[in-house]
Order: sequence, then structure tokens, then C-alpha cells
Amino acid sequence: MRLILREAVAHLGKAGDLVNVKPGYARNFLIPHGLAYRATEANVRRIEEEARIREEQTRRAYLEANRRASMLEGVTLTFTARASEEGTLFGSVNAKDILERAIESEIGFDLDKRSVLLDEPIKSVGEHLVPIRLQVGVETRVRVIVEAEAD
Repeated sequence: MRLILREAVAHLGKAGDLVNVKPGYARNFLIPHGLAYRATEANVRRIEEEARIREEQTRRAYLEANRRASMLEGVTLTFTARASEEGTLFGSVNAKDILERAIESEIGFDLDKRSVLLDEPIKSVGEHLVPIRLQVGVETRVRVIVEAEAD
């Protein structure tokens, strides 16, 4: 029996997949639990149309993320913090600080806090390249300059 999955089913497929199963499995489990519905011609056309729309939305989101990445490439964020003679900061510059400064720099769009891929907070004076992920497959780097406060 041909069915279209509404939700992901282990060892069978993901939502939107067209699958062939035994009639008993379909009648007794998948359809009553709302996990699938019959693969009529109208339903197959609807699923194909939804897949086409989803693909178009994904393509547009990717292009928008690339546009935003190109806007971020030239951005330099400067921080001033107390530091020792050796250049070690008494505090640190973390992802939240970088995110807030980037938004303040009027980049024209908001970033999510998970976009800043900073493994550890910056704890030294100098120039650092911080990766920013806008979407899976779209990543750029922002230049972060940390300067010591003048006494």
C-alpha cells in the first residue's frame, strides 16, 4: 500500500516521503496514529507542490544569508578593556559582547546569539577573527580588535 508520511517514522522515512508498506501496517498503525495518509493522485501532487515551495524557500534563505555574509565581511568591532602589562585581559570579550556590538554597528539585520562561533571568550589584547554562521553552509569572519584601556 502506498502512503505519504506525515511525520518521520523510524526505519521507514521522514515527513513527506512516499513509501510502500503492507496493508495491515498501514490500516492498523500508521493511518490510525496519524503518521501517514493514503497516496492518492491529489495527495501526491500536493506533496510535490509543498516540496517545490520548501525548496524555493530554502534557496531564497541561502541567498539572503550569503548577502548578509558579504555585508559582515568588512565589519571591524573594537573593544576597550582593562589589561595587564602582558596583554591579558582582566575580564573577557564573549560572544554576547560581540553580538551586541555587531548589532550596534548598524549592520541592518539581527543576529542570533548562536551565530557567533566563539569557542572560548577572548582574553588577550590584539586582533582576533571570529567566525559568524548565518546559516548552515554560510559562514563569514568578523575582525575583533581588543585594546587595553589607557591608564
